[in-house]
Amino acid sequence: MTDNDLIEAFWNARQKGVYFPPEYYGKLTIDQAYAVQLGLIERRRAAGERQIGWKVGLTAPAIQQQFGFHEPVFGCVLDSQPSGHVFAAGDLIAPGFENELCMRLRADLSGPVSLDEARAAIDVVYPALEIIETRGPFTEQIALALADNAQQKTVILGAPVALPADLATIEARVSVNGRQVGTGTGDAVLGNPLHSIVWLAGKLSAFGRGLKAGEIVMTGSFTRQFPINPGDRIETVFTGIGAVGTGMSA
Repeated sequence: MTDNDLIEAFWNARQKGVYFPPEYYGKLTIDQAYAVQLGLIERRRAAGERQIGWKVGLTAPAIQQQFGFHEPVFGCVLDSQPSGHVFAAGDLIAPGFENELCMRLRADLSGPVSLDEARAAIDVVYPALEIIETRGPFTEQIALALADNAQQKTVILGAPVALPADLATIEARVSVNGRQVGTGTGDAVLGNPLHSIVWLAGKLSAFGRGLKAGEIVMTGSFTRQFPINPGDRIETVFTGIGAVGTGMSA
């Protein structure tokens, strides 16, 4: 099948609420999966949604090894909510969250770029949560998960601040319902979250895309992914950056 045929098939399945069409289990290459992802995003944009940026996932070496990947993955961000936003219990499909720094670009980036070029292109950084949905068998069907935009649902953004000099030592402290459930540091994200920007600029160029000034990039989680359950109140504090929170009604 051509990429256009695949995009049409996945779009039709999506309209029926099927995000991982079973007939394509084990059938897609990673490049085909990205082609479907980008094609579906174009259709969603044509229907009125707006792409505001990108996400980088599978940034931890242990997770890459777990899924047999040698590099991170990308998805598109089409929605954000402010810190404090509370979801209704029926808003999300098997939801979870990741604790990340979100960076806003002040300049375009494309193709091979250095770490210094990536840093110079960052305008501000937000304490952020990525809200994900498990809309199918993610771990068993990574290619279909990428076609389905890499679990992305929305992002929660705290107050922006200037980019700190040292991102690798920033600590994230994660609390659910007032109880600390995890911690992580910036070096868990490819050694430095800026490496996510470098990787993404290079990877997108293979698909004729690039990063644009004004876009945001979710750079990857400091910790493992956590589930969200009805009644939960979530807060993550990033040292030197600030706090971000969300929740779900009971």
